[in-house]
Amino acid sequence: MHQRTTPRPLVLLGIALACWASAASAQTPPVGRLLASNCFQCHGTNGKGPGFDTLAGKSASELYKEMKEFQSGKEGQNIMAKHAMGYTDAQLRALADWLSKQR
Repeated sequence: MHQRTTPRPLVLLGIALACWASAASAQTPPVGRLLASNCFQCHGTNGKGPGFDTLAGKSASELYKEMKEFQSGKEGQNIMAKHAMGYTDAQLRALADWLSKQR
């Protein structure tokens, strides 16, 4: 005799959570893009816009170096220094990397 089994609630919950987590992570933008959203006001969407320096497509190492100079205060205490001070080194690298890949 074959006994029919019903799915256990915890197994179903586990499957549902795995599907939800997979969908949520697929929709999360790259970290660099999230950080760069702070730059868009002055430098334009994706780092290219009128009025201020275009950041899109610049070398990641050059962008990182410039932001570290702002962070250190070597460029004076301007708005960029204030922004740069709010980031960790890892965040500055992610930001520079993302901006360098924009065309």
